[in-house]
Amino acid sequence: MSALWTSDEIARATGGVANTAFEADEVSFDSREIEPGSLFVALAGEQSDGHHFLDEAFASGATGAIVSRRSDFSCVRVPDTMAALEDLGRAARARAAARICGVTGSVGKTGTKEALFAALERAFPGVVHRSVKSYNNHTGVPLSLARMPADTRFGVFEMGMNHPGELAALTRMVRPDVAIVTAIAPAHAEFFDSEEAIADAKAEIFEGLSDGGTAIIPFDSPHRDRLATAARVNGARLLTFGIGEGADVRARDFVSLPDGGSLVSVALPDAELTCTIAYSGRHWVSNALAVLAAIHALDADLAAAGLALADMEGMAGRGARRIVSLPGGEAVIVDESYNANPASMEAALAAFAGLATSGRRIAILGAMRELGAKSDLYHEALAEPILSAGIDRAILVGDGIEPLAKALGDRIEVAHVRSVGSAIPLARGSLAAGDALLVKGSNAIGLARLVEALADGEGA
Repeated sequence: MSALWTSDEIARATGGVANTAFEADEVSFDSREIEPGSLFVALAGEQSDGHHFLDEAFASGATGAIVSRRSDFSCVRVPDTMAALEDLGRAARARAAARICGVTGSVGKTGTKEALFAALERAFPGVVHRSVKSYNNHTGVPLSLARMPADTRFGVFEMGMNHPGELAALTRMVRPDVAIVTAIAPAHAEFFDSEEAIADAKAEIFEGLSDGGTAIIPFDSPHRDRLATAARVNGARLLTFGIGEGADVRARDFVSLPDGGSLVSVALPDAELTCTIAYSGRHWVSNALAVLAAIHALDADLAAAGLALADMEGMAGRGARRIVSLPGGEAVIVDESYNANPASMEAALAAFAGLATSGRRIAILGAMRELGAKSDLYHEALAEPILSAGIDRAILVGDGIEPLAKALGDRIEVAHVRSVGSAIPLARGSLAAGDALLVKGSNAIGLARLVEALADGEGA
């Protein structure tokens, strides 16, 4: 198997100069993630400088590096390592004959990206590439592109933003053939004047579409027409998904299953499909419809996609279920700890309400960040979804979530703590056999640590 990159290819792509010949099978800018055979990109950031970690990277098995300073290690020297990483990403995109799909949205980006990857990989094993984790920003996107092998048939890339103009730069690098907007919600509202402005920023993904590319947008969104206009301005073919009558890819019907999944009947422009989705909730039905719309646009295998949606495993921080052994039985943790905004909070609570349990429903919710002047109102508004979900006890974590505690009052049992460290013993003392626990909050709150503490046995 040929190398991912040779030193000559890197030099040509970046305009740099190689001091020796080498080959690399992986790319990373984090010395802690270096594996044998990796290319290390020494990025110089505000907090740290990758050039200080060259010794560590090569000790871990790096075969070469991209640097902007003289080095005795095998390397390609360039004027600017960040620009070189972008150039390497563009070169990877240019050399691959792959069909590329870009995914953005206020909620559901990573889940949709992972589901689409699983659907394509089911039909085309070994030749589908995706961005890992949530590498969706100005460094993560070019890194994900640079990691794409030349023989890739399909690529799936997540793209995020929290300011206008960011997505436009990323999508011009990715140049997707298919661009998905999952949903529009007040995520990062602190940086935008309105939800319409958020929709405009998400619509920037259409600016990088290849000629004849397809824009996939949510039919049920109040911003549908705004997104559609932006797509048409950029010459896109339009494909909508949703539950409402008139969507091109539509859920005719869906029901929740006892094990937590959903059974959905889908109508597409030229086909019908009934499949199971491993995750529960209306938001996951929407994600699955977006995936099937992309499969249709890519002329890929719908049947294989249906099987993949049924077999998807839970993603840590995004709906994975963890079982905790306790005296007298077990409790289940629904791990939604990775991130949160008003829309995703409501969706997670609605899905949690459908989870069968013989005990109590407990919710540990972290404060939502980057909501700007309306933060208090957004937190207060979660009181009704919490009550509608049948939550018996709520443990609220972090600064900024106090308005929710006040809105709930004494209608259910509520505790408010400032830190995850304080929440862990409360959770440990609350959880009993038969209970179901939902954990969700902005990533900065750190609720993943609580999930791990309970799942590792500290709940007993």
